[in-house]
Amino acid sequence: MKVSLLGVGLLALTSTIGFAQATPAPMQRHAATISQRRENQQARIGKGIQTGRINARQGARLERREASIGREAHMMRAANHGRFNRGDRNRLNHRLNRSSRAIHRANHRRFNR
Repeated sequence: MKVSLLGVGLLALTSTIGFAQATPAPMQRHAATISQRRENQQARIGKGIQTGRINARQGARLERREASIGREAHMMRAANHGRFNRGDRNRLNHRLNRSSRAIHRANHRRFNR
């Protein structure tokens, strides 16, 4: 009986330690999300140009928008010692959402094809 209680207690202790180590830091998760979104959107623009669904003029306009978002993110990080605060993340996500919609519209317009 004592052996089984000791085994259950040891199992419970090791599982809680495993869960405690698996959670990422919140600031790292948000920063990675913004940079990953920017990379994904760059790839979407490149794929649209490559397939011919986005012409050169539209591609240049979308690239300028992405570059502007990148410059803004860089300046926000510089102002806050390499981190985004909540307002910065909200503003960047809003701009990335609008940019994503523009990329989608450019890729799916009928007269581009």
